Amino acid sequence: MLKEKMLNALNDQINAELYSSYLYLSMESYFQSLSLKGFALWMRAQVQEELFHAMKFYDYVCDRGGRVVLGAIEKPDASWKTPLDAFKQIQKHEQHVTGLINSLVDLAMKEKDHATLNFLQWFVAEQVEEEASVGEIVDKLKLIRQDTSGLFLLDAELGKRVFTPPAGGE
Repeated sequence: MLKEKMLNALNDQINAELYSSYLYLSMESYFQSLSLKGFALWMRAQVQEELFHAMKFYDYVCDRGGRVVLGAIEKPDASWKTPLDAFKQIQKHEQHVTGLINSLVDLAMKEKDHATLNFLQWFVAEQVEEEASVGEIVDKLKLIRQDTSGLFLLDAELGKRVFTPPAGGE
């Protein structure tokens, strides 16, 4: 059984993961409007990944006898000056999410909730991967600058991404 403080924090995290998917869906629309289909497909995979994360938290709360209470999802931005600006926002957002996960870990340790601490380790590792992936794209966009041929090559590369849920739901 989850303690109330932990339950509330996990419910907040579900909302944060749903917001992330909402933000990336907005970015997908932005990239669609620029005819950058590869960037849009990368965002669609990211939307699916964030929804997977939200449901992973959702299922965990239910498995531990808690009740999920959904809150309003904040409206995301709808446009950016450049693809680089969009990915810089993603980078900042993923760093924020890492902070949220770290705070959950801290709370689980404080509450001596070993099951939740164990559950959260997957997300700790996932955030390292998220930040590295986005950081690499930011670095490439900085190198490209205004080179449209480089942008189109990166668009083709990003369009190859497909979200595949981890085996066993992990």
